[in-house]
Amino acid sequence: MDNNTSEFLLWKFSKIWEIQVMHVSLLLILYLMTVTWNLFIISVVICDHHLHIPMYFFLTNLAIQDIGSVSAIIPKTLFNFFTNIRTISHSGCVAQVMFLLFFLSCDIFLLTVMAYDRYIAICDPLYYEMIMNRKACTKMIAGVWTASLLNASLQTLFTFMTPFCSNSIDQFFCEVPYLLRIACSDLYRFETGFQIFIAMLSTACFAFVIVTYVYVFSAVLRIPSAEGRKKAFSTCLPHLVIFFIFLFTSCLAYLKPTADSQSHPNFTITIMYSIVPALLNPLIYSMRNKDIKVALLRIFSQKLLFF
Repeated sequence: MDNNTSEFLLWKFSKIWEIQVMHVSLLLILYLMTVTWNLFIISVVICDHHLHIPMYFFLTNLAIQDIGSVSAIIPKTLFNFFTNIRTISHSGCVAQVMFLLFFLSCDIFLLTVMAYDRYIAICDPLYYEMIMNRKACTKMIAGVWTASLLNASLQTLFTFMTPFCSNSIDQFFCEVPYLLRIACSDLYRFETGFQIFIAMLSTACFAFVIVTYVYVFSAVLRIPSAEGRKKAFSTCLPHLVIFFIFLFTSCLAYLKPTADSQSHPNFTITIMYSIVPALLNPLIYSMRNKDIKVALLRIFSQKLLFF
């Protein structure tokens, strides 16, 4: 087989119908919850001008990226199940890899940028508005999207430049490690280069976030009031939790050896890095956020007065 193949055969959840239904039902529920909650956050931030500040500007972009990442894989999986097919076209596979890598890269880069935002807000609060102005935030987001597009384009290009010896993918969507398993040319060299690149990228973001939060927590501990320390920790810890869940599960999925072609995907790991962070982001960042609750009350009050 070469790269002119017209389609790939995707992994089937199980030969047992009930287990298939269970997996697909879980994916459908998680997808609907993720899209609904993230659209909710986007709508609230757009409708309330009081939330037009850097923190919520980044949250809005994060919500858009989260919707994009889950939409890159789940709708096709649901379509295949309901139409009783297991295939994806070559161009569809390329697009799926491209969009998934793009949105996942956006997530990790944006979470890194948000760590810098928290650093400025806590360590240099007097200069926050000057440093994190509209122009600077726009440039940061543009940098995130540009770097993510470049990263996704290069990885997708190198992945599909490799000839394939089979069209059977041991995953329910097109994922780079499982595509490498069916590659039949220079596999070891490409796999090593791919893993080194991912490791370097992840390490750089990880190191930046760690160093940033060392300074942040040092500044928080110097806050005299217990209430002030509690508020600062409540804004930082959720970000760290999501960042580490997303980073470590992604590394576990992408850096594990791909030589064992008989092993099947770990469904839990796949869900943990591709869906769970997108589902949790609106909850831990916004649903428990006082500003979001006040904005909701304000919006509903305006609607009631209008009617």
